Amino acid sequence: MGFPKGAWLLLGGVVFLGALSAQRPFREYPGVEYSNFPIPKDWQEKTEWAYARLMYPPMPGVHGRGGRGGFGRFGGRFAAWDWTQGRSSWTTDYPRSDRHFSEALRRLSRVHARSVEQPVNLDEGDQYDWPWLYAVEVGHWNLTDAQAKAMREYLLRGGFFMCDDFHGTEEWEVFTKSMQRVFPDRPIVEIDSKDPIFHTIYDLDDRFQVPGEQYVRSHRTYEYDGYVPHWRGIYDDKGRLMVAICFDMDLGDSWEHADNPEYPEKFSGMGIRIGVNYVVYAMTH
Repeated sequence: MGFPKGAWLLLGGVVFLGALSAQRPFREYPGVEYSNFPIPKDWQEKTEWAYARLMYPPMPGVHGRGGRGGFGRFGGRFAAWDWTQGRSSWTTDYPRSDRHFSEALRRLSRVHARSVEQPVNLDEGDQYDWPWLYAVEVGHWNLTDAQAKAMREYLLRGGFFMCDDFHGTEEWEVFTKSMQRVFPDRPIVEIDSKDPIFHTIYDLDDRFQVPGEQYVRSHRTYEYDGYVPHWRGIYDDKGRLMVAICFDMDLGDSWEHADNPEYPEKFSGMGIRIGVNYVVYAMTH
């Protein structure tokens, strides 16, 4: 898991090519797990990178649960809630996971990262301000045709999308239903271990399945029938990875619970290293 030769030079220079040209004002929503999380003192700092979290409408009925705003493990708890106001599947782990990862990125690299996240709604058109976009629980998303078109334009213009925390056959089918609206003509493939995304800062040849916090109770690294982790992606015509799909793993929880003494450090360590590599790749490719 060492640093490749020249990694620090890369971070000190080329990474600034991904600097944000214009940051939208910070905004915060109630989450499904946290509704009152302390805002860091330096939250107004102008930086070159921020954790952009994708807002999206949820798919009802996954695993036989959930209503219009409800989903999966939370059932119909927020069935009558408007997803654009938070408390939906896109707010899983939010904002604790986002802020823990942003802090880790600041410590482990020279990327000038903002201490607070930025929720991004494709219907508002501000995705172009953020070079790296992340979505959680995409086994429960349901992009509209307009949102899929906006995502496609964002990616083809140089944006990068990372998604995470979805598991098993049913959630994969829900995920691909929306992703095929984004790219009906581009295949989802397994990312080769030699791909630069696994070697930007850390050499990630020895990757393993990163479970969610449920591991503390179950001691299982998998959920549903998602026994084997997959690092998949979608490439553009020039060979740049546009979409990085972390399937059958839960990196978001590994960031969220990085300070939880009951959650094994090895999982948080792997999850953070993967995230750091993906961010630097997104800002340099």
